[in-house]
Amino acid sequence: MTLRSFRPRALAAVSLTTVAALTLGACGSSDDSGSDSASGSDATRTVKTAMGDVKVKKAPQRVVVLDTAELDSALTLGVKPVGATHADVTSGFLNYLPKDQVAGIEDVGQMMTPNLEAIAGLKPDLILTSKIRHGDKYAELSKIAPTVMTENTGYPWKENFQVHAEALGKEAEAKMVADGYADHVADVTKALGGKEKVAATEVNMVRFVEGADIRIYGKKNYIATILADVGLGRPAITDKAKDGFSYDVSPEKIDLADADVVFHSTYGDPKKSKETETTGSGLWKNMDAVKNGKVFAVDDQLWIQGIGYTAADKILGELHKSLTK
Repeated sequence: MTLRSFRPRALAAVSLTTVAALTLGACGSSDDSGSDSASGSDATRTVKTAMGDVKVKKAPQRVVVLDTAELDSALTLGVKPVGATHADVTSGFLNYLPKDQVAGIEDVGQMMTPNLEAIAGLKPDLILTSKIRHGDKYAELSKIAPTVMTENTGYPWKENFQVHAEALGKEAEAKMVADGYADHVADVTKALGGKEKVAATEVNMVRFVEGADIRIYGKKNYIATILADVGLGRPAITDKAKDGFSYDVSPEKIDLADADVVFHSTYGDPKKSKETETTGSGLWKNMDAVKNGKVFAVDDQLWIQGIGYTAADKILGELHKSLTK
């Protein structure tokens, strides 16, 4: 069964006028031109944020994003930022994002330590980020441009996307994206045998992290929401996750991660993250998922770090492919 992606379906439903607006929005975000009072781009709207109400342009033209979720949101909505921070990866911007879409975006520093001077130099009219990442820099950022912060990142990604869309003036496009994602989810669930069969399949997500314990992901994080949307079951161990985020174990307890299906990713060096040690151990090799050929290595940048609809769409495709093997 060939599954559809939300992008083609969403764009097919858009009128020619809206498609033109999307194209102009993507190009205009990198343009140096000033506001156009005739088009109403001087008008403002009030956006409710984690830091209170913020007035932003109805049609922001120069957007800077300071985290991976905000970059995914902007690009998904057809807005090419003039600047973005980079994740702590060798590729800079996350590798699942199309090269042509990130080409020309100015790198304004590492995600947790953005270069405020570089941001100011881009003369943005909107900055998107979250309080958990940059709340301590809100006063400085607000002096540069209206700054829209969500409270957190990860688990509330869908709600955050709506805030990003409102700030960007892209609510109509956001609805089409969300509807298209829901359709893609329904397609995957059906392709995997329907709701009952899917719910009976217990899935774990394991992340090897350099400088930290191994994480067995719980039910309150980005990837967990996608698994839940599809309707996949989760093992009891996930209920032990701290704040619902993750239950951390040493290599000597990796067998606690066993499930019908195990996905795993690695952040950092495989040896320093204990991936090499753990996946070569007897405990790992004796897990039912391993013996049944139901363990799949996935891209950490896509499955864990992306946090948006473009990433989610690709993850759904990989879920379908893996679980039908």
